[in-house]
Amino acid sequence: MSRTFVVTGTDTDIGKTVFAAGLAAALDARYWKPVQSGLDGGSDAARVQALGVAPGRIVPEAYRLATPCSPHLAAEIDGVLIDPARLSLPEDGVPLVVEGAGGVLVPVTRTLLYADLFARWSQPVVLVARTALGTINHSLLSIEALRSRGVPILGIAFVGDAVEDSEATIAEIGGVRRLGRLPWLDLLDAQTLAAAFRHHFDLEDFR
Repeated sequence: MSRTFVVTGTDTDIGKTVFAAGLAAALDARYWKPVQSGLDGGSDAARVQALGVAPGRIVPEAYRLATPCSPHLAAEIDGVLIDPARLSLPEDGVPLVVEGAGGVLVPVTRTLLYADLFARWSQPVVLVARTALGTINHSLLSIEALRSRGVPILGIAFVGDAVEDSEATIAEIGGVRRLGRLPWLDLLDAQTLAAAFRHHFDLEDFR
């Protein structure tokens, strides 16, 4: 299988789509959001494209659900049955960045959590965490949930203002590599994201 990175988060709305876009663009990788729930504000795939990932590098979602909530419930509300067999990783020899939904224990179905899906894929996970208050607890719980399932963790990427003690504490106690921190950008577009990603992350960590 080509190099694959699974991007997940400690919570929802913490910047993992922006990080995934930055990583996919930097690696000239494909981007895949297996299940998109909530379409009123546009899809994550569309946002990633706006942030510099070429349209030809975006893999269509396996499921596009209209209701903006956890995939298991969005599917039920929309009258869709999610078949885990359709969530196998796409392969075509090009690096792939896969984005989950919400946190690691968000249900895909009533019997399948994202962490379980990650364990099936057995590909390195990048945990994206905010730097704000509460991040130590959320991050360490997420790391434990992944490790308990044998999910390989490449490292943790922070998003937000620098909070050195929290970032260092999570990396030390969690025993994970600290990949870098993506700061808030006053102007967020493909150019500013690419520049920030190059400045704050070492691409050799993803080779």
